[in-house]
Amino acid sequence: MWATRFTAAYGCVGRRTAIIFRDLTDGSVTRGVRIGCRSLSSAPSSAATTESSADKKSVQINGKNYQTDSWFNTPSHILANVPRRLHLQKDHPVYITRQIIESVFPAPTYKYHNTFDPVVTAYQNFDSLGFPEDHPGRAKSDTYYINEGTLLRTHTSAHQAETFRANLSPGYLISADVYRRDEVDRSHYPIFHQMEGARSWDRASVPNEDIAVAVWSDVEQLPTHDMKVDDPNPPFHADRNPLQTDHHSAAEAEAIGAHLKRSLELMVVEIFTRAKAAAKRADPDFVDDPLQVRWVEAYFPFTSPSWELEVYYGGNWLEVLGCGVVKQDLYINAGVPNQLGWAFGIGLERIAMLLFQITDIRLFWSQDKRFLRQFHGVSDNLDSLKRFVPFSKYPGCAKDVSFWLKCTSAAGGNVKPNAHNFHENDFMEIVRNLAGDVVEDVKLVDDFTHPKTGRKSLCYRVNYRSLERTLTNFEVNDLHEKVRNTMVEQLGVELR
Repeated sequence: MWATRFTAAYGCVGRRTAIIFRDLTDGSVTRGVRIGCRSLSSAPSSAATTESSADKKSVQINGKNYQTDSWFNTPSHILANVPRRLHLQKDHPVYITRQIIESVFPAPTYKYHNTFDPVVTAYQNFDSLGFPEDHPGRAKSDTYYINEGTLLRTHTSAHQAETFRANLSPGYLISADVYRRDEVDRSHYPIFHQMEGARSWDRASVPNEDIAVAVWSDVEQLPTHDMKVDDPNPPFHADRNPLQTDHHSAAEAEAIGAHLKRSLELMVVEIFTRAKAAAKRADPDFVDDPLQVRWVEAYFPFTSPSWELEVYYGGNWLEVLGCGVVKQDLYINAGVPNQLGWAFGIGLERIAMLLFQITDIRLFWSQDKRFLRQFHGVSDNLDSLKRFVPFSKYPGCAKDVSFWLKCTSAAGGNVKPNAHNFHENDFMEIVRNLAGDVVEDVKLVDDFTHPKTGRKSLCYRVNYRSLERTLTNFEVNDLHEKVRNTMVEQLGVELR
C-alpha cells in the first residue's frame, strides 16, 4: 500500500423534512440499449458467484469456495469483475503499460509474477508488512472482506513476503488486480492494477560480503540517461528519512538507493518517451518541455529510507510512484535474513491514463469495440502506440440526495464508543452496486450542522453519465430512487 490511506467517519442525527430530489439537466434524452460497461441488472460471472440469500454462508471466487461470516462485505459487481484481470488481456492499455515497464527490468535478473490469486489472508495483506492493528486500511469501510481472516488484496505487497521467501531470482515484478472501497470519480475505481518491483542482494553471495561494492558494481552496469534529475536531499536523514541503523551501514543504504533511483529513472524515460512519441503522432506540431523528475522524501511502513518520484509532464508535476530500501524485518520474517534491497510500487492505470490520454478510469473496463480496437496490435509493436481518441461524450444527468445522519452516530452528536458511524465509502458502495459504471462521479456538495440541535445533514450530487449511450430520464430516476431507498435500509439515514 504505497500510498497511505486514511479514512474519516461521519455521524448522524435527524428528523424527517422535505425530500430534495433535483434533476440538474435539461431532460433532453434518447433511449438506447446498453449502459456503461455492463447492463443495469448485470449478474456475477460464473467465475465469481454468490448466493442470493442475505445471509450468505459461502462465496465462490475463481472456482474456489470460501466460507463467509459477519465481515463479508464484497458486493456482486466486484466479484463479477475478479476474473477479468486486465493486465493479462493482450492489447489492453493496462497490459501494454505492464509490457513497457517490464522491458526496463529484463529477465533473468527479474522474474515476472502476473497470476497470483487475488484472495489473500489478512496476515499476508497487513501483518506480514508490519501494519498496526488500528491501521485504517484494515477497516471494513476500506477493504473488501470475504471473512474476518480473508480478503481481496488491497495491494501487490500482499505477495512480497512469499516472493522474498521463494527467492527465485535477484529481482521480481508482481502485476495484479487490487481492490479498495473508494470514492466515485473519473480517476478512482474499486478495482485497479498495481505493479510491485524489488531487487535484492545476498550478503553470503557477494565477494567479501561487501554489499555496497557489489551494488555499486551493478549500478555501473545500468544504462545512463540525459534526463534532468532534481535530488536535493541526502541519501538518508536521521529524522526525516532514517537509515535502518540496526541492519544497514550508511554505505549500503546509499548504494541501494542509487541503484533504485537509476532503475526507476530509466523506467520513467521509457514511459514518457513513448508518451511523447504518441503525442507527436496525434499532433505533428506537439512540443513539450524536456523531461525532468524530482525525488521527494516520503514515508511508507515497509521501507526506510523512502521516496516518491515525481515527473514534470504537460506543465504539471505528477506523482508517479513510491519506493525505498526494504525494511529488514520483512526479509527476516520471510526467512532470508542475509538479503537486503529496494522495492517500489506503481499504479498501472495511472500510467496508462498518461500514456494514452484516457481521462475516465471507467473506460478501462469497457468492452465497447470503439475503445478496444484503438489498441489492437500495440502489444506486438509498442512503437505503434498512439493516444486514445474519444468516440463520444454523452450528456450527464445529475441528481442530489440530501439526508440527516442518524442520531446514534458519533458524527451526528452521539460520542458513545459503540455508536455506529456513517462512512462515505459505504454510500459510495451503494451507488456502485446499484448503478455500476453508469455513475461518473459522486461529490459532497453540502455539509450542514444544525446550530441548535447539533444534528448533521449531508447532500451528495450523483452524476449519472454512460460511456456508451445517452441515458433516459426514466432509467436515471429509477436508479436514483433505488439508491435513496437502499441508503435508508442499509445506512439508517433519514432523507430530507
